[in-house]
Amino acid sequence: MPSVLTLLLHPEQRRPAPPPPHADLTRVIWLGIAVWVVALLVATSLLLFASGSVEFVATCGAGIALGLLGLPWARRHRDD
Repeated sequence: MPSVLTLLLHPEQRRPAPPPPHADLTRVIWLGIAVWVVALLVATSLLLFASGSVEFVATCGAGIALGLLGLPWARRHRDD
């Protein structure tokens, strides 16, 4: 097994990198949006019972909005 110094000096001796895993990003983003919606419901209920904060609700809303913005990007880059 070559040493770290040898691999740094001669990168052609390294093993090739494995191919990247293929994942359906649309499903992953939808799952993230669903988690943010649940968190929004919890944060809103906590806010109504006077033990929550508006920042928590705003953070959940931002997570949902960013997820919705990410859906067209994931669809556009599906073939990459």
